Amino acid sequence: MQTTESPIVLGVEGLTKSFGGLRALAGVSLEVRRGEVHAVVGENGAGKSTLMKILGGIIARDSGHTRLEGREVSFSTPREAISAGIAVIHQELSVLPTLDVVENLFMGRMPTRRGRIRWDLLERQSRAALAEVGLEIDPHRPMNQLSISQRQLVEIAKALSISARLIIMDEPNSSLSDAETERLFAVIGSLSARGVSIIYVSHKIDEVLRISDRITVLRDGALVGTVSRAEATAASVIRMMVGRELTREYVPHGEPSDVVLTVRGLTGDGFSDVTFDLRGGEILCFAGLVGSGRSETWRAIFGAQRRTSGRVTLSGREVTFHAPFQAIRAGLAMVPEDRKKLSLFMDHPVWFNVTLAGLPGMKRGAGIDRRRVNEVVKSFIASLSIKLRSADEPVRNLSGGNQQKTVLARWLALAPKVLVIVEPTHGIDLGAMSDVYVLIRRLARSGIAIALISSELPEVIAMADRAVVMYEGRVGAILERGRIDEERIMAYATGTHNGAAGA
Repeated sequence: MQTTESPIVLGVEGLTKSFGGLRALAGVSLEVRRGEVHAVVGENGAGKSTLMKILGGIIARDSGHTRLEGREVSFSTPREAISAGIAVIHQELSVLPTLDVVENLFMGRMPTRRGRIRWDLLERQSRAALAEVGLEIDPHRPMNQLSISQRQLVEIAKALSISARLIIMDEPNSSLSDAETERLFAVIGSLSARGVSIIYVSHKIDEVLRISDRITVLRDGALVGTVSRAEATAASVIRMMVGRELTREYVPHGEPSDVVLTVRGLTGDGFSDVTFDLRGGEILCFAGLVGSGRSETWRAIFGAQRRTSGRVTLSGREVTFHAPFQAIRAGLAMVPEDRKKLSLFMDHPVWFNVTLAGLPGMKRGAGIDRRRVNEVVKSFIASLSIKLRSADEPVRNLSGGNQQKTVLARWLALAPKVLVIVEPTHGIDLGAMSDVYVLIRRLARSGIAIALISSELPEVIAMADRAVVMYEGRVGAILERGRIDEERIMAYATGTHNGAAGA
């Protein structure tokens, strides 16, 4: 950990960057001291990634100054930044998966003798670099045989092998388990103790408060401020990030209507004897540990997975769906957790992603009725407050929260009776999270029956009218609003509650 007397390693002053007419950075300044863990936080679109790309030599700044240990620097390529002692570890790891660890560590800088690579020296150097991050693996193992956390540590070892004085970590634990995250934090603490400076980019405020010395907050490309960890609280940092108070508290949204979906004794691979009702205008949350059968149950209802027994009744009529398109035609819609892989066509325009499911109903002759398409897209962009420059731009240009709204718009265009949302706020920032909650409540108020599957207990507590808690493929309890709390949910989710299901 750094002290106020520690020398400044990196000084950034008045950094600006624009892309076309869009200002990504507006006069951002910060200082990073030797051995400091300096967190940079902000919502999607705040300018964090742009700042890190400039520091790493990936893109050029428009104006401003960058000083490394007092010397002004400006990098045109990542190689120049690396040579100066700055290493960037991206959220999407830049590894060569079919090559081994040694080759990934030293690609482009392998020692040779008489034109031949010195593999013996490389192996010794690789083992020494891996030992510095506590990674005991065969350096000749291919990278695609390593876990994500191991690959992350290899990237850190690579940074240390080039004698990096400053390591930038961009959302480094977004795909790590709790145990892997703890290991990463231990390595960060060790690096800090050795005098290596860390810029830690994240939107997980609890982690930032735990490991950082200071926190710099960006909003809309501008610097909001830098505070010490001692001065900061979760509420104060969030307020700086979004410009307003955010709370995850239950907000009543009206009384549910009649039962829309009835499930009795549903059994299949990963779930058994699942029974519940879902009412119109209700938010029914499904909680439980990984492997509890929540997602499998809904995949079977939706026709994406086989069921072996049980009954499903939709609007009073018994249904069996053998494929998702049948469920969609009957009035069900599902928003999966991995929107990028399972829902969105990232290189296609927003209008295409919004109207994809409804395009068959927007034909004019042999073609598409573009006027009708434009009306639908314009309507949902306005009603869901989707922030974008143009409906023609690729959906990958949108923030995570606006991508999630795009997926919701696609299914809402079909006016579903039942909307299933899996991990609705996965990978989106706090401001967008609040917007998504408001939107889901609004949809419930309109009469849509909503099933919300979430691994986040605060999310379940904030959103659920009732909560179905699953344990080992079965319903452990169905909790009414007044009985939904973290302790009771975890007791049922872990099978440690002695009461009867639904008590």
